Amino acid sequence: MKKILGMGNALVDIMIRLEDEQLLKELDLPKGSMQLVDASRSQAILDKLEKYPKSFSAGGSAANTIHGLAMLGNPTGYMGVIGEDELGGSFVKDMINAGVEPHMIHSKQETGRAIALITPDSERTFATFLGAALELEASHLEPFNFSKYDYLHIEGYLVQNHDLIRTALSLAKKNNLTVSLDLASYNVVEANLDFLTEIVGKYVDILFANEDEAKAFTGKEPREALDKIAKMVRIAVVKTGSKGSLIKSGDNMVEIGVIKVKPVDTTGAGDLYASGFLYGQANDLPLKKCGEIGALLAGHVIEVVGSKMGQDKWMEIRKMMAE
Repeated sequence: MKKILGMGNALVDIMIRLEDEQLLKELDLPKGSMQLVDASRSQAILDKLEKYPKSFSAGGSAANTIHGLAMLGNPTGYMGVIGEDELGGSFVKDMINAGVEPHMIHSKQETGRAIALITPDSERTFATFLGAALELEASHLEPFNFSKYDYLHIEGYLVQNHDLIRTALSLAKKNNLTVSLDLASYNVVEANLDFLTEIVGKYVDILFANEDEAKAFTGKEPREALDKIAKMVRIAVVKTGSKGSLIKSGDNMVEIGVIKVKPVDTTGAGDLYASGFLYGQANDLPLKKCGEIGALLAGHVIEVVGSKMGQDKWMEIRKMMAE
């Protein structure tokens, strides 16, 4: 089975369910947005919500994808930067417990954290303090042995650091790794469009995008965006929310539906779709099967709060995959 290395912003997800939207207004957090905040504002939000139940787990887009792959039994590793603090320790413990090999760089800065506020309609609003995660640099990659892996999966949030991304992709290709990129955020795509266009065409083999990200990248609606991306990479995937996903490789195009679920929280749906899809790729499965496994994981993760599912849910998923 092929080994997959993930690289991204190492964050601890702090999930908090709200009774209504009033607190979002009091905290000046637009519903459904992802706001970058500094350490003091992050702490102020946590203080305001001190009495609310919270759940903690290793997070960040690529970390979620790698965690999901490990829970399926795929050999994985993860690279990122954490602080020398309790949250950093909890991040590493969560990844190791899933079976991920951590390749962490340690910083004097606080570990990054993403406070996810979930309203009754399952919508998420993020207040994210990146902290130590921002310190991942190209110099950290030079001594790393990429040849231990077959795939490199990168989250799109990192593309703001052009030197880091160029170095990672160059090293991956020198070591014959298949490169997977999840665009992750339409506003990051818009701000780095020229750079993304350059590196996708030159280095990327598999590209994941949701409808908004695909439009920001190509200026087109999902199906036309898929066609345009598929001319740049070996496999293009455009996720279309409740309608499913579109996948294209060369002239081969498949549509994947969704499974029937009762959604609670959409956190991690795209990340876990990538887990399932890459698991299929790593095991040489046809495109349709890769997409179906992606849809299976995405569907199940939105039935729980946060991006992590319990052992019972994973046992159910593995049984369904075996059948």
